Amino acid sequence: MENPFGELIGLRIDRQESGISELSLTVTPELLNPHQVVHGAVLYALADTGMGAALYPSLPEGHLCATIEIKMNYFAAVFSGEVVCHTRVINQGKRIANLESELFHDDRLVARANGNYAIFKPSSA
Repeated sequence: MENPFGELIGLRIDRQESGISELSLTVTPELLNPHQVVHGAVLYALADTGMGAALYPSLPEGHLCATIEIKMNYFAAVFSGEVVCHTRVINQGKRIANLESELFHDDRLVARANGNYAIFKPSSA
């Protein structure tokens, strides 16, 4: 699936299966805030995209998902290197799914996110 925003910030989908995903990105100067730390929105985008990637393979044909809410906890600053996001589906019903992402820099947990997603079949235009 095309993801122009993901491409803009350098997101890579390294693994995508029903119920799990692994995404990564390389920190570049463009992703840093004025304090030279990876902007929180970059980590949020990594978790959000990871959740969609984990959920999409299990959706019924013709269905989509959309973020309802994500709670993000940031534990440590990231200045450089690689960030890896591991995501898994916690619970999936017919209309709502709950997922969890953990983001790592090296072997250190730097953020955790929990999100709820709507599952729906778009109406035809």
